[in-house]
Amino acid sequence: MKAFQKKDYPLAEIRRYLEPGPIVLVSSAWKGKFNIMTMGWHMMMEFSPALFGCYIWDKNHSFEMIRKSKECVINIPTIELINEAVGIGNCSGDKVDKFKKFGLTPVVGDKVSAPLIKECYANFECRLAEGKLISKYGLFIWEVVKAHVATSPKYPVTFHYRGEGVFMISGRSVSLRKKFKPRNL
Repeated sequence: MKAFQKKDYPLAEIRRYLEPGPIVLVSSAWKGKFNIMTMGWHMMMEFSPALFGCYIWDKNHSFEMIRKSKECVINIPTIELINEAVGIGNCSGDKVDKFKKFGLTPVVGDKVSAPLIKECYANFECRLAEGKLISKYGLFIWEVVKAHVATSPKYPVTFHYRGEGVFMISGRSVSLRKKFKPRNL
């Protein structure tokens, strides 16, 4: 096994190594207006019910829309939408209709009023499960109330943010099922 030489590292930059999941596009609706934001700071918190946590900066245009509506859709784009995701993250929804500007199609949800993004591989309709940490930390805890996932491919090519405009593309999968011992749930 290889041992790595290490050096002190700035604490403000450790997120480059801890970003857990793919970039997602969060769609929201409030009082007849729609918006999309790009997000990399999120985490699964529970299996059943399916709880999902995410950080949203209080200066982000989506923050108030999502806080007031208490719902959103977490959309998972594939690599084909990387330029749109970056563009969405670099403009504000108070000045731009992001669906129109980036050629994305809003789709009516089954359980929430926020739109799904048709071009995304998966869409998770969410309702706020816990809001006590929003004002102090910007942490929203969602319950996924409806999931829509493409039938193929089984493992989509997603992208993950590493900071300063650098992304990592998901790669090959490695199965260790024969060695895996599930914990009792």
